[in-house]
Amino acid sequence: MSAAASAHDHHHADLAKVPAVTLGFWLIKILATTLGETASDTVTMSMNLGYLAGTGIFAVLLAIALTAQIRASRLHPFLFWAVIVATTTVGTTLADLCDRSLGIGYLGGSALLFALLMLTLFAWHRSLGSVSIKRLDTRAAEIFYWVTILFSQTLGTALGDWVADPETGWGFGYGGGAALFGAGLLVVVALYFWTRTSRTALFWAAFILTRPLGATVGDYLDKPVANGGLALSRYTASGTLVVCMLLLVILLPQRAERLQRAPHD
Repeated sequence: MSAAASAHDHHHADLAKVPAVTLGFWLIKILATTLGETASDTVTMSMNLGYLAGTGIFAVLLAIALTAQIRASRLHPFLFWAVIVATTTVGTTLADLCDRSLGIGYLGGSALLFALLMLTLFAWHRSLGSVSIKRLDTRAAEIFYWVTILFSQTLGTALGDWVADPETGWGFGYGGGAALFGAGLLVVVALYFWTRTSRTALFWAAFILTRPLGATVGDYLDKPVANGGLALSRYTASGTLVVCMLLLVILLPQRAERLQRAPHD
């Protein structure tokens, strides 16, 4: 192997297959989670396929995208964000299935999903010693990462619906829910800049909070005016969000996160 090829391989070995966490990352993430809400509503409600069929359709798309992501040798931004959108759509239909079709309500659904998320993070940390995205250097770490993301997206949907729902939830409405979760994100930002709180803990807190923010914004766009929404076409809202996401992925630098090797590596 030539020195140039060896240096090239070493460069890729030092980089994770996920984007570095920047302001652009969070902007695209919020758009992705909002798209997850409107796209899943399009399939389950506008197309009238229901939560179970919707979950099945999105689960197949997620499996295809995730297989490609795990097999990739480096970061492919469009592929990465396609997987994020897929986890968001599956998360939305899965949360709706838990909350509504299983009859356990928003509290039961949120509690179940929170327990699954904490269990995944515990198992990840117990197995590999870290839940940091700077340590995604093995196949096992990647799988834990994506399972954690799926549960965090699903939990975020359940929390968003629970806070916003005027009948069986806290009744904040979509605008109030978005403001509440936006305020939660500002707290995370303040902790990031002015305290020494674990960066990994803050990343996952922000990751979870951006999901219900997107969910409430998505519902605000496409729910009926009588329910506090803008009653936009779900197809129009989803299409607009796709275009905005694509533009941001193209225009904003998508550099890979640099891996942080363990001391003994």
